Amino acid sequence: MSRSQVPTWLRWILTLLLLLATVTFLDISAIWQELRRFSLPILLAAMVISVLQVLVSAWRWRYTAGRLSISLPFVMAAREYYLATFLNQVLPGGVLGDVNRAWRHSQDSGARLKAVHAVIIERLSGQVVMISVAMGLGAWLALHQGRVAGFITDLGAVAAGVVVAALILLGAVGRLWARGRGYVQALRRDIRTALLSWPAILVQAGSSAVVVATYLGVFALLALGAGYWTGLLELATLMALCSLLLLAMAIPLSVAGWGVREGAAALLWPLVGLPPEQGVALSVGYGLAVLISSLPGVLFIVTGRQPAG
Repeated sequence: MSRSQVPTWLRWILTLLLLLATVTFLDISAIWQELRRFSLPILLAAMVISVLQVLVSAWRWRYTAGRLSISLPFVMAAREYYLATFLNQVLPGGVLGDVNRAWRHSQDSGARLKAVHAVIIERLSGQVVMISVAMGLGAWLALHQGRVAGFITDLGAVAAGVVVAALILLGAVGRLWARGRGYVQALRRDIRTALLSWPAILVQAGSSAVVVATYLGVFALLALGAGYWTGLLELATLMALCSLLLLAMAIPLSVAGWGVREGAAALLWPLVGLPPEQGVALSVGYGLAVLISSLPGVLFIVTGRQPAG
């Protein structure tokens, strides 16, 4: 782990502190009452959507690898993506599972550099679409509420976190550039081939849009089961708020977004006149649904890698 990154132990401490701060300033009993509104059938349905999320993401990874002329059978991609999803849920940073699948695929394919690039590009595709959706829905929500200035002020922490993440990424790119311009040129070439060329850009945007829709679909199902929305306007408002939670989760400070997501919910929900306990409960429900749906990845921790060819 590089010195510019947040140490693992500090991520765990930050996660616990953020969760503790959230429940300290809110009514714990009210949060518990909100959590009890999530029925088992709704949770199961949310988990099914999370399964679809993994499968579509695995297909996107396979497509990206194919654009880089690397073999990656869909079954193997799904297995590795399940494992990566589980590791991302239980290990700090939210990317160690992706590092693991990039390494495993590089060992199997024999194309180590391109295998790493395939994971980087596949994740980049998803992040670009997710940020675009979050910013678009967030702008609509601010205009709809007529509180643009207030939203800009209260979302400052989220924006600052995203800037920090971007600076970390730029620093990493700078170190790569210092190590050799040839590598940066190879990465740029692969990005152009697997992401920016036609029809890759359309396929990447479409598949990533489906993945983001599954993220929001989990939130929508949980909110429906809890009775948080009954009309399209309420649903749109909740989806805008939840998209901003997804953006907050991109801040690499905690374990699987825990703490950051709940803290952001406690700040965002009052902006539209909703109780913060409702947002925190929805955030916790989402985190649990995704964590439980990722458990099949445990089965692949001790299994050997299958050849990619």
